[in-house]
Amino acid sequence: MADLFAPGDRVRTAHVDPPHHTRVPRYARGAPGVVVEVEGHHPLADDRSRGLSVAPQPVYAVRFAARDLFGEGDHSVTLAVWETHLRAEP
Repeated sequence: MADLFAPGDRVRTAHVDPPHHTRVPRYARGAPGVVVEVEGHHPLADDRSRGLSVAPQPVYAVRFAARDLFGEGDHSVTLAVWETHLRAEP
């Protein structure tokens, strides 16, 4: 299965609030960002923490503007985000 995103692609994190652990920090949910690179393929930690056996999927380094995450700031923040938590941003 090919990776859905490539470096430079504009994405948005899913706005999720599951009743279990998730690797998407609350402050980054629903935020726009840009894919920096593919960091490899790994099982979704959200599912692994619940003891589920899942296939690996791409994990991306995604850069976010601090103002999009915190409402202020001129710097950027880069997070590792699993593909299942990203949507293409037009």
